[in-house]
Amino acid sequence: MSNSSSISHFLLLPLADTWQLQLLHFCLFLGISLAALLGNGLIISAVACGHHLHTPMFFFLLNLALTDLGSICTTVPKAMHNSLWDTRTISYTGCAAQAFFFLFFIGAEYFLLTIMCYDRYVSICKPLHYGTLLGSRACAHMAAAAWASAFLNALMHTTNTFSLPLCHGNALGQFFCEIPQFLKLSCSRSYFREFGLIAFFMSFAFGCFVFIVFSYVQIFRAVLRIPSEQGRHKAFSTCLPHLAVLTLFVSTAMFAYLKPPSISSPSLDLALSVLYSVLTPTLNPLIYSLRNQELKAALMKAMTGSFSKVKIFLFSSA
Repeated sequence: MSNSSSISHFLLLPLADTWQLQLLHFCLFLGISLAALLGNGLIISAVACGHHLHTPMFFFLLNLALTDLGSICTTVPKAMHNSLWDTRTISYTGCAAQAFFFLFFIGAEYFLLTIMCYDRYVSICKPLHYGTLLGSRACAHMAAAAWASAFLNALMHTTNTFSLPLCHGNALGQFFCEIPQFLKLSCSRSYFREFGLIAFFMSFAFGCFVFIVFSYVQIFRAVLRIPSEQGRHKAFSTCLPHLAVLTLFVSTAMFAYLKPPSISSPSLDLALSVLYSVLTPTLNPLIYSLRNQELKAALMKAMTGSFSKVKIFLFSSA
């Protein structure tokens, strides 16, 4: 048995076997991360600077963009570094920090998506009570509860997992440090406490999922009762971006963690992890901006304003 304190580093799963493919993966990750930084950064700046976007829906969207930026910055830079320098190592403390922040941002995203579902439910099913149920103080409290719950979840899982003794080496079957991969290295009798924590937070997450399903059933029933086709289309258009983002995030994450062991393979696990940890945060801004005219107009205004400032700076410096 090798204690975790005797291990100074871990070996991550390489993205490719040859230098040419590693360089290709570096370029792909670079492009995806730049697109995620640009898209989410524009949403944050547009919502923060656009006073007409200071509504509960866009406030939660700003928080969602922050979680997307955080999850991208947690996993992608180290993977790009390893691909470029042809290495697999990550320090023990770096691995613990990466696992904590990944759990933190992914948990916050799920809780925020649940709150955004409640926002859509109130706006469509109880529009007369929208200002009362979703005032500025209530929105701030709900967002704070989402971040605090995610922090507590990440802290408990990371602290407990990285205190387990390791019996199966230090090679992780993932391109970033992930709690399930770390548990595969721990001793068979030592991770029952972590399974208890997983069961507790899985039941909490399942409760959120049931709430989301119930809310959307009520939303669809309310929308179908709207007499005008234009009203139904407008109501559906406010829900479709959230539903698309939620479906993409939940379906890829659930399949990655709950798929049968018989179909599991390193290449499939790698592809699924890239889907829910890299592509989903990148696509979220695109999904929301394509279906929301207010956000689209604010993004165009922010982009033209940025270009104007760049032109003024260039001409003044010249």
